[in-house]
Amino acid sequence: MLAKFFIDRPIFAWVIAIFIVLAGTLALRKMPVAQYPQVAQPSIAFNITYPGASAEVIEQTVTSLIEQEMNGIERLIYMEASSELGTGTLTLTFEAGTNIDIASVEAQNRFKRIEARLPDDVRRLGVPVTKPQRNYLMFVVLTSKDDSMNSVALGSFAATTVLDQLRRVPGVGEANLFGTEYSMRIWLDPYKLQSYALAPSDVTAAVRAQNIQLATGEMGQNPALPGQQLNAVVVLRSRLTRTEEFERILIKTQPDGSAVYLKDVARVELGAQDYNITARIDTKPSAAIGVRVSPTGNALDVANAVRERMKALETYFPQGVAWDVPYDTSPFIEISIREVLYTLFEAMGLVFLVMWLFLGNLRATLIPAVVVPVALLGAFSGLYLLGYSVNVLTLFAMVLAIGIVVDDAIVVVENVERIMSEEGLSPREATRKAMGQIISAIIGITLVLCAVFVPMTFFGGSVGAIYRQFSVTLVLTMLLSALMALTLTPAMCASVLQPIARGHAAAESGFLGWFNRFFQRSSEKYVGGVGHIIRRPWRWMVIYALICATTAWLFPRLPGSFLPDEDQGYFISIVQLPPGASTERTREVLSQAENYFLQQPEVEHVIGVLGFSFFGRGQNAALAFVKLKDWDERTAPGNSVQAVIQRANMFLFSLKSAFALAVNVPPIPELGAVGGFDFRLQDRAAVGRDGLFEARNMLLGMASKHPDLAGVRPEGQEPAPQLMLDVDRAKARALSIDLASLNETLQATLGVAYVNDFVRAGRILRVQMQADPELRRNPESILKLPVRNTRGESVVLGEFTTARWSVSLPKLDRYNGLPSVKISGTPAPGKSSGDAMAAMEELASKLPPGLGFEWSGTSLEERLSGNQAPALFAISILVVFLALAALYESWAIPFAVLLVVPLGVLGAVLAVMARGLPDDVFFKVGLIAIIGLSSKNAILIIEFARTLHEAGRNLIDATLEACRLRFRPILMTSIAFILGVLPLALSSGAGAKGRQALGTGVIGGMLGATVLAVFLVPVFFVVVRKIFPSRQASATSFTTESAAEAPPADDTVDLAAPSPAPGEPRV
Repeated sequence: MLAKFFIDRPIFAWVIAIFIVLAGTLALRKMPVAQYPQVAQPSIAFNITYPGASAEVIEQTVTSLIEQEMNGIERLIYMEASSELGTGTLTLTFEAGTNIDIASVEAQNRFKRIEARLPDDVRRLGVPVTKPQRNYLMFVVLTSKDDSMNSVALGSFAATTVLDQLRRVPGVGEANLFGTEYSMRIWLDPYKLQSYALAPSDVTAAVRAQNIQLATGEMGQNPALPGQQLNAVVVLRSRLTRTEEFERILIKTQPDGSAVYLKDVARVELGAQDYNITARIDTKPSAAIGVRVSPTGNALDVANAVRERMKALETYFPQGVAWDVPYDTSPFIEISIREVLYTLFEAMGLVFLVMWLFLGNLRATLIPAVVVPVALLGAFSGLYLLGYSVNVLTLFAMVLAIGIVVDDAIVVVENVERIMSEEGLSPREATRKAMGQIISAIIGITLVLCAVFVPMTFFGGSVGAIYRQFSVTLVLTMLLSALMALTLTPAMCASVLQPIARGHAAAESGFLGWFNRFFQRSSEKYVGGVGHIIRRPWRWMVIYALICATTAWLFPRLPGSFLPDEDQGYFISIVQLPPGASTERTREVLSQAENYFLQQPEVEHVIGVLGFSFFGRGQNAALAFVKLKDWDERTAPGNSVQAVIQRANMFLFSLKSAFALAVNVPPIPELGAVGGFDFRLQDRAAVGRDGLFEARNMLLGMASKHPDLAGVRPEGQEPAPQLMLDVDRAKARALSIDLASLNETLQATLGVAYVNDFVRAGRILRVQMQADPELRRNPESILKLPVRNTRGESVVLGEFTTARWSVSLPKLDRYNGLPSVKISGTPAPGKSSGDAMAAMEELASKLPPGLGFEWSGTSLEERLSGNQAPALFAISILVVFLALAALYESWAIPFAVLLVVPLGVLGAVLAVMARGLPDDVFFKVGLIAIIGLSSKNAILIIEFARTLHEAGRNLIDATLEACRLRFRPILMTSIAFILGVLPLALSSGAGAKGRQALGTGVIGGMLGATVLAVFLVPVFFVVVRKIFPSRQASATSFTTESAAEAPPADDTVDLAAPSPAPGEPRV
């Protein structure tokens, strides 16, 4: 036998344990560290830049073309596109497990097929393909302490000096500049152009001709003439670098010999490349660099390395430039993981204290104290090989595993001490005999417990990625625990434990002796109470049915949630002004919000962003990242992020000129605003954007009245005013206006024309041309724009063009190649996400023909998986039933075991309701754990009662004897587990919500599965035996050997110590 081999060769067992510890330690050092694992589906994004183009132009000329080509790409789940003023994005989302690098190559190959059909400006600026991520690790912000540098100068300095350096830091996946670099800005004066009979195209041609990089060759280049003695490179002044050089660009030579230079018709300056989005910190101009971690990077190491690199670069900064990290998620990650580690050690200490109290022997307690860390460390090597990270979820699973893993060691140690006490054998011989009795139980029950968690690995989508963290970690630790119970534990029992005189206990005096005597008296009272109950089993089955009904009534009334709302140390404030509002108006509202936040004692920094929000880009949009002080400085409940947000919203709602809202960040930024649904209403019959918008409003009206829905809202911006220029083509032809020249003139004056590039400080920057702001002030000034005709004459735009106001969407969305609008919402209280999705589908069926819908994001995953949580819970119970049936060779006994599961569920539901916690992912994980743990409690009684009954005892006596002898192990393992998880339920600080959610549910479930089960499990066994009598009165429990070693029934009654029966499963 395996155990006997290691009893004789304990050093071999120690070598295996040391090897497992070393492997786990090495794996732990190399594993990436993150708050949560990578759970989002892999995706790539095409980022489109088309300066000056409206959302409709970008959609029709760029986005739709790329979409058509991407249809049918391998492993594509869905694609979504958005087009806004000057920019567009097309995101392709692939199935989990897709090699995103290969997918990116295939997508770019398809893009090459249609690249020639794209507008010239789009092709010249390029369409970069990125791997979008939402979770920034940190923001490095540059500021000017003496106000000597504006935001443009800071952005250019950051791009030149800092950006590339941070991208080279090991573990950095992306580093993106939130700011703008310099651009050579040419501000045209159309009236001066008119006076010189020039058009914008003349300026563009002159700049491109005189600001160009030429390959001029060399003097004496081979093949050279005979006698050539000198070779030299020929250099021609080409690209310009300074403003003065651009001002001297020759545009035209007059008939009188005078020259017209660029400075004569335009204002040239070193300005910003983009004026649409600006950032600032604490109301001061700034430039920020957002840093993301690579998939294999360690978040904590990357954050430290970035700070070290910034310290090294700081010595080269010009005077007055300072850097700071106002936004950094690594402290939350570090504190969250550190708190879980503290909980882990606290749990181990409390578990060992309970073991010492019940076992009464420090040497016996030492054995599990060695074995448990070996199993936990060994699990890290398995997680490393599977590509998992060290995160909050895997560490939560480790805490849960302590209470489960320690049971294997308890079974072995307790059985060995029981045999030494009864038979006076030496530790070595007692260990041999004990292992012969329980090896089958250890293997069998380990498989049963693993069977509980294995179905969790089959969850699909992002939720499945979270569940797998728990299930894989727990299964690895339990398998390693079983291995240690068969190798190191018996080896230590044989060599560490001291002999016990026959008929004596390990502790008979002092506090432990008093505790044993007290417990013995309590056990007798407990057995007496059980005796009264099992003589009236059907009365108590009615009570059990009421408990089940109560559980079924309470469970759906738990509020639903995805993950707990954590205090991550910062929150976001969204500012949205009415459509058409200017940047000046938006800046004024953002300043009011910033000033309010900076006056709050909990706030440390405020990062404001103008021109961008989660609703879209535009002059009427703004965003503020509010960084709070450290958690140690915000210990009072009124200082939590939830309390600060509540107070902030009271102020923001009072702003009359804008819609402003403060929201907490989602628990997993990769998944965005999870918990609600993501509904895409589509135009499938060319009904047009107006028809789609009307259908959206109709759907929102119906949803607001539906009882299963709450908070249904559109995502995106409302229609905004647009100035429509109607060109009378007949008049334009009569006035000799060339329409192609007209289009170029309008783009160069009203939009932004990209001319070419120039060099500054070693970086290639853009040369851009645009009319002075005065020309774009109102419709009247625009209609006064002079346009040159084919005869060289100047014609005012208003002579052949009229202007009228219209309304259109500033942001156009598409989904899977069709025009769409996004609608979000949540289930009504007491309703599930499946109910809400069914309600939306019902309402969508009432819309006019030609309109369809699709689900996206987590809603699509839920629809594809068919809301698989209930099915997988049922599979877990079924697998446990089948494993128990195989273990006991009985179809009836597993019913007696599984009837205890509702008792644990009731305890869990009551516990989370008492603390006001929701039904979230952590609660569901705890429920699955309760299935296994409550089954173990039932097994302790039922297995022993079955053995006695089949050995010839009558049903009532066998059940009472099993209760008396199994009462101590049940309480011992249950109290050990509850105290092990108690630090989770009582935790505070960063990340405490998740720990409380998991700990509360599991503790409540374990209390229910213990307090109720010790009285009702005997009833279950008696009822099942009466309905399904045993056909083998003398059947053994697991093996022939264990049956041969089982004591007679009369001797069994005299066992004083809590001991496992022959072949008893592990505790």
